[in-house]
Amino acid sequence: MLKEPLLDDNAPWKERFRASVVLSAALADEAPTRGLAVTRAGGVYQLHAWDVPTGTLTPLTDHPEGKLFGTLAPDGKYVYYLEDAGGNEIGHYVRVPFEGGAPQDITPDLPPYASIGFSISRSGARLGLTVADREGFHLHVMDFGPDGEPGMPRALWHGQRLAAGPALSYNGEIAVMASTERSGKPQYSLVAINVESGAVLDDLWDGLETSIEPVTFSPVAGDIRLLAATNRSGVRRPLLWNPRTGERRDLDLADMSGEIIPVDWSSDGGRLLLMHVNQARQQLYTYELESGVLTRLAHPGGSFGAAFFAPGNEILAVWTDATHPQQVIALDGETGALKRTVLAAGEVPDGRPWQSVTFPSSDGTPIQAWLALPEGDGPFPTILHTHGGPTAVELETFDPWAQTWLDHGFAFISVNYRGSVTFGRAFQEQINGDLGHWEVEDMVAARDWVIAQGIAHPDQIFLTGWSYGGYLTLMGLGVRPDLWAGGMAGVAIADWAIQYEDTADTLKGYQVALLGGTPETAAEQYRRNSPITYVERVSAPVLVIQGRNDTRCPARPMVMYEERLKALGKPIEVHWFDAGHVGPRAQVQESIENQERMLRFVYRALFDDARHTKKGGSML
Repeated sequence: MLKEPLLDDNAPWKERFRASVVLSAALADEAPTRGLAVTRAGGVYQLHAWDVPTGTLTPLTDHPEGKLFGTLAPDGKYVYYLEDAGGNEIGHYVRVPFEGGAPQDITPDLPPYASIGFSISRSGARLGLTVADREGFHLHVMDFGPDGEPGMPRALWHGQRLAAGPALSYNGEIAVMASTERSGKPQYSLVAINVESGAVLDDLWDGLETSIEPVTFSPVAGDIRLLAATNRSGVRRPLLWNPRTGERRDLDLADMSGEIIPVDWSSDGGRLLLMHVNQARQQLYTYELESGVLTRLAHPGGSFGAAFFAPGNEILAVWTDATHPQQVIALDGETGALKRTVLAAGEVPDGRPWQSVTFPSSDGTPIQAWLALPEGDGPFPTILHTHGGPTAVELETFDPWAQTWLDHGFAFISVNYRGSVTFGRAFQEQINGDLGHWEVEDMVAARDWVIAQGIAHPDQIFLTGWSYGGYLTLMGLGVRPDLWAGGMAGVAIADWAIQYEDTADTLKGYQVALLGGTPETAAEQYRRNSPITYVERVSAPVLVIQGRNDTRCPARPMVMYEERLKALGKPIEVHWFDAGHVGPRAQVQESIENQERMLRFVYRALFDDARHTKKGGSML
């Protein structure tokens, strides 16, 4: 049953947004009593130095728009991150001492850059970063002097197409880049480079339509094997590669369905930590390299944002499920049994559980989604959510946004559409060159399924999503306008061609890989795959939340989209905020205000529509 909107300051859904959560965590490789955690300080996500024995967290950043990504040096002495302007993700890498202090620019002589990779060799001898400009992608390396100061960056490798990395060997003598030069698509081969000479040592490619992703080099000095993952069988599987000798070992795990992703290598070099993902459910395993023994770990259900080996034969993991916020837990390194909570999350009001469901799309392809139902009997007004990416996957996770809708009597379904990772190569890459088509087909299939199951009112289904999910919201409203009661798009893509002109250089390469060319060479794809092409067909009301300082989904295409809809007399409201792509979801108060904005939008759409007029007036 639809409930009155809960808008007072102590509403349960607002308490969930305010709860302390640990977004990510890592240990220093050679100093594991020191860690790095991303958690909230004053209502905004910031980087924190983590004293592991005591659990003390010391804030290292204080950015109004939040700071979500950083790298802890292997010796634990410094934390590195990209210092940008207002969250626009263009700037310089800086470092701050673990104890806190002023940031030090480590590349002061380079022009401001967007980056798609940063790493430090385990020995601490060398640093590598990949930056992008209009000429392509460039790998720079820097050597640390005896005083620990980084030297001048030197350009080591250049590629014109999308590239990422580097992975650095123990002493940094070899760098491995993931490059799309061979494919021209978001499918990678590996390029191994001699860091001293700049010469290419070898490359690793599994052929057309395949992709290989580097994970990490061996943690043992003198061992230059790289741990990586290949999808040549159609699903990702681990492999070890020696770029100096060309020797390769693929782990024989053919009897397991789904994807098996390597996530860590034990400090003694003897074991791997593997993540098995099947139908958006995660399961951790350990693998003994010498014996080939695979051990399933008996850990709690839910999902893991990160997992890694830790001292004392433990595995630390950032864990969550639908009703428990992200927190760091310790698992027994042999069995996976839960031992204790290491960094706790805040207490939250009880929420509703999620369940995994599967249904066929228009071409018969099985589509997995997460479904949560409010109290009572359906049919309910329903929120249909799509994740960002597109190369991502929705797992069972604590989501204050979803629980807010459930509190108010809405059903919630989040769809892992075509393009999502972990469902196999064909599923992931079917969208390449034709963005928005199969994804919308899968969204429509989800709509049809929740109606057939008696879950959703046919005329009370709302689309929502952020980033690529925001793009799909706009595409759904334009391509299939008769199916939705409204749409709420956050930091969305409205016009791929204008986006290409304004986006960061790192994203230009990714966009070309996804769409199969530039706006000049693939003009029809850009037109057909852009929401602005379909503005005349939009009939349901639209709410957009967009950043003026966003270089991933720039402002200008949305300005044009808004102007076009208003000129046509279509119902649209756009809320602009002065931050970058992650700004509105990194800040607690901004998140609460945006969720309240969406609640008001949906209730207006439901009760201002003549088909659903509530006697006695609006609920708002």
